[in-house]
Parts: sequence; C-alpha cells; structure tokens
Amino acid sequence: MPHCECVAMILAGGQGSRLGALTKRVAKPAVPFGGKYRIIDFPLSNCANSGMYTVGVLTQYQPLELNTYIGSGQSWDMDRIHGGVYVLPPFQRNKGGEWYKGTANAIYQNISFIEQFSPEYVLVLSGDHIYKMDYRKMLSAHKENGAEATIAVIDVPLEEASRYGILSADENQRIFAFEEKPANPKSTLASMSVYIFNWVRLREYLLDDEANEKSTKDFGHDLIPAMLRDERALYAYRFEGYWKDVGTIQSLWAANMDMLGKSPTLNLYDTSWRIYSRNTGSPPHFIADSAEVQNSCITEGCQVYGRVNHSVLFTGVVVEEGAEVTDSIVFPRAVIKKGAKVHKAVIAEDAVIGEYAVIGSDTPTHILPKSRYCEDGLTIISEGVVIGSHAQIGREVSVEGSIVMPNETEKGGI
Repeated sequence: MPHCECVAMILAGGQGSRLGALTKRVAKPAVPFGGKYRIIDFPLSNCANSGMYTVGVLTQYQPLELNTYIGSGQSWDMDRIHGGVYVLPPFQRNKGGEWYKGTANAIYQNISFIEQFSPEYVLVLSGDHIYKMDYRKMLSAHKENGAEATIAVIDVPLEEASRYGILSADENQRIFAFEEKPANPKSTLASMSVYIFNWVRLREYLLDDEANEKSTKDFGHDLIPAMLRDERALYAYRFEGYWKDVGTIQSLWAANMDMLGKSPTLNLYDTSWRIYSRNTGSPPHFIADSAEVQNSCITEGCQVYGRVNHSVLFTGVVVEEGAEVTDSIVFPRAVIKKGAKVHKAVIAEDAVIGEYAVIGSDTPTHILPKSRYCEDGLTIISEGVVIGSHAQIGREVSVEGSIVMPNETEKGGI
C-alpha cells in the first residue's frame, strides 16, 4: 500500500438506544436525516471535501443497511485504486473474535488496517454528528502546535456541559485538564469527539490501554486522561460552525428543524461544501394545486396534495388532500392519508397514517404509555406501522404496532 499522510477512522457501530424505535433495525449513523441524507453522510462528506480519501468505517450494531448504503464509496468519490472507503466490522482472529468493547478498542482492533498505509496521523471521528468541517485546517493547527493529539471543541452552555467530555486549555490552547461528562463542569469547552493523533503515539497508547484490565477502552474515559497524566502535548482546536450530536429524538428533530427558515443555522445548499449521499434515483417531487407548503424541505419523489408547514419530508412521502403535517419529520415512503393531521412527530419509513387520524392529539382514542425516548411533545410512529382512520394518538408516545379502529375491523381492515 502507498504511504498516506492521514487515515480517517469513523466510529459508526453505535446502537443509538436513545433514538428508540428508529434504531431497532439500523445503526444510528444509518438513520435518515434532512429529507435526502443519512447521518453517516456528514463525516464521509467532510472527509471527501477535506481531501482525505482513505477512510475506515467501523461498524458493529445492525450493520447490513449501513454497509449496503456505503457500498464502494462512489457517492463520496471514494471508489479509488489508492485509498478509498473500507467498512470494518469486528472479525474473527486466531485467538477468537470479539465485539468492539469501546471507542479505543475499536481502533486497537484495526491497527493492522491503519499500518498498511504507514500514516503520520490518524483522524478519529464519530459517525453520528451533524456538522460541516474542514479537517485540513485542524490538521494544520495540529502540526503548527507540535501536538501529539488535538481535540476539536465547541463552547456549550454551562447547563449542558455535563453531557460532554469537558476540557480546560491555556491561552495557547494546550489542554491541561479533561473530564468525561463531569457532574460539576469546570469549563464549557466540550469535545466534539473529533481527534487527530500522531499515529506512532496513538499506537503506543492503544497497546497500553488494551493491556490495562481496569480500562473501559474508551478515548474520553481512559486514553486521553492517560496522555494528560503523561504530560503529552494535547491541544484544543476551536470550531465555530454548526455541530449537533443527534443521539436523541429531540436533537434529531431539532437538527432537522435547523434546516428550515430564511436563514437556516444548518445550510445544506452551500455548493462550496456539499453533503453527498447515495442517489436513490427518485422522480421529481410533485406539489398539487390543492397543496400549501410553507418553510419545509420536500425531497424528490414526494407527492403533496395537502398542507405541510415547518417539516421535513423524505423521498417518496405522500401527503393526501386535506391532510396536514406540521413541525414533523416524515421518513421515506410514508403516507399521510386524506384529512389526517400530524403534529410534532417523527413518522418512520413505510408508515401509513389513516384518513382523519391525528398524531399528537390532546384527546387520544388509545391510551399508550409515555415513551422514555420522547420529550417536549414529540411522538414516534415506527417503521411500517399503520394507524387506522380516525384514530387519535397522543403526545410523547412511541407507536411500534399498527392500530386498527373498530369500524375498520368490521370491514376487514384498511
């Protein structure tokens, strides 16, 4: 293999349990986003736009759809003779196989993959964040500082700091303290889980960490604190752009909403930094004379005959005449039938909302338990679920089975 200055490793094996029903069948990085994309498109596109074409994607939980989606990497210009994109699941060794035990262990298990490119640097990324970032600028800062490791950081509100790895840095951005999800944060500089390491140094710490039986095999909990204890040269790289961890239903919904409006905080129409995706080849979307669409993202293949406001519709969604969709995300091929009302909901693939049904009702016909994944009035309708006509589904519930109203049972179903 030819020499490659920097190899990118995308950690894409997470289950994403806080996304509830949306990740029952797919890994979190494969969850649809923004009407046309999947979450994995963002780190892959960032690598392509940054000129980093040697990329390993580490998969584990429900990998089939993600592996199929990435394919040869052609959609991101990574189907190359030298370099390219490689899907790296855990594999069997002569001493037996094992799942990735943590973020650091996942990289450790792929040391041989990295070494075949003889890199000077390794870029480690999470596969479940929404952002646009030029990794070349971060690598330049890493070199200029003479760093052994560089961590991309953003400033977060103090009340949210306990959700992140929090670090403290001096006026030269050299890191002197780091704590993973501290109960009492001493800083508001939050790690974006975007790291650049000198490969020689990272390899040394990966081997030491693997040999430590007390380690959780995690970058934030173990490897970075170990480097700090040894007074290695760790630096912060301050990022000023849009970044969001979409690990919960609320943050996924909020990130989709950030695309909307006259001045969206997340701009996906910037031709100088495109977000690439695997083209589905769908026909153009159709907006009927009866339709009313405001402040929404409508993807190719959609058919809109009703009213859509402040919502994101993925490929092939149908909104029939008289139906209303507001403040919602509707995944591919879902159908909102005549007169139905959908408010502040996430409707998964191939779901059907029956005629005059209401999602997000204050007077539900079916009393369902509140979901621990749903807050702020959000409702989830799972993949393939059929909601019968005139049914009313309340707020903050996750519907994972079809609901048929009594009058439909008498007719033999819908």
